[in-house]
Amino acid sequence: MPSLPLRRRVLILGAAGRDFHHFLCWYRDDPTTEVVAFTATQIPNIAGRRLPASLAGAAYPEGIPIHPETALSTLLAASRIDNVVFAYSDIAHHTLMHLASTVLASGATFTLPGPRHTMLPSTLPVVAVCAVRTGCGKSAVTRRVVSLLRQHGQHPVVVRHPMPYGDLAAQRVQRFATLADLEAQHCTIEEREEYEPHIEQGTVVYAGVDYQAIVQAAESEADVLVWDGGNNDLPFIAPDVHICLVDPHRPGHEALYYPGMANLLMADVVLIPKEDTAPATSIQQVKEAIQQANPQAMVIDAATPLQVDTPGLIRGKRVLVVEDGPTLTHGDMTYGAGVLAAERYGAAEILDPRPYAQGTIAATLQTYPALQRLIPAMGYSATQLADLEATINATPCDTVIFGTPVDLRRLLTLRPPAVRVAYEIAEIGTPTLLDMLPLLRRKAAIRLKRLA
Repeated sequence: MPSLPLRRRVLILGAAGRDFHHFLCWYRDDPTTEVVAFTATQIPNIAGRRLPASLAGAAYPEGIPIHPETALSTLLAASRIDNVVFAYSDIAHHTLMHLASTVLASGATFTLPGPRHTMLPSTLPVVAVCAVRTGCGKSAVTRRVVSLLRQHGQHPVVVRHPMPYGDLAAQRVQRFATLADLEAQHCTIEEREEYEPHIEQGTVVYAGVDYQAIVQAAESEADVLVWDGGNNDLPFIAPDVHICLVDPHRPGHEALYYPGMANLLMADVVLIPKEDTAPATSIQQVKEAIQQANPQAMVIDAATPLQVDTPGLIRGKRVLVVEDGPTLTHGDMTYGAGVLAAERYGAAEILDPRPYAQGTIAATLQTYPALQRLIPAMGYSATQLADLEATINATPCDTVIFGTPVDLRRLLTLRPPAVRVAYEIAEIGTPTLLDMLPLLRRKAAIRLKRLA
């Protein structure tokens, strides 16, 4: 019988989030494991860096290198890897198994860590808002949950899925309570898109790298934690109520992407947003998928009404649309709230930005050729932000439509006038999100009694 090595050599496949969470929870202080490296994908400017020694611990005085995932085969061949741990989200099932096959062919073990071993416990009630795909509208649902909790005398704090795109050591535990905090911590557009709407609602947001420390800090000033998920990932905190969004604009995707299908299977509540803009046949299709996958779940119908501050700047105009970046890139959408607003408010033409695209924006549009009538709001660096501004100003449009959660007019100097499209969640009929509060109280009371 083959013997196991005395110290397993582990490679963690990630995207600057769950990979660090797994490491800090399970591998950092494990004397039987050596984490040789991380790999990175989806997020630019992560590969080529290191998890610093201050986070990696005494066993890693030089930190741990982060390589591009495209180097996987080379790393497997050169580094004598025993175990490859998969640790990111929103990946097609067939792509995931292609990676697994590559790993298995090298002789190594391929591991998908389970929720029981990766979700942190909390001393407070926890609501988790997750989805089957990136771009379903989780943050709007999170804001609605926070509002309902406040109306019932609770003090919720949001814990956001990690987005550590800067100095990892400095981002170990991040707290955002004001817009000035976003400036002080040098947040990218992608970070602002997730944090700013919560801050505008008066909600404190925690995020960062070390979620054991983050949960402890958030618990110190809350009586309910609300997990605002990223992509279609599973929660990092064990929820008492697990909410999963499915997208009627992408019917069928609920069964095709990891770990979104697991979210659907685990959910206490399944919410269908965007019913005001989706075809009736698509809504019915996702309802049938919910019934087949999780017939015990509470199913909530919801609209996602668009709110445009100055619709007169759209009607009859040649417009340039800028949409949420991750929704278009690894979320596989080819339109968003901005395109829907342009069509609803009678734009004369939605311009193709590709002839005018500059630098990294041009490269992004080449990488995603299906994006023909819009720009993804890429802003992971100052260079990308400058290229976004230059692209907008070079495009001969009358108006820019920002369909992004963050108000980019505050960050860019623009030639044309701009309008912002926002959206919230509005439940249709019954049940509503209010109906999940008794479930939260009941399940949290049972769990916390066991902990006591």
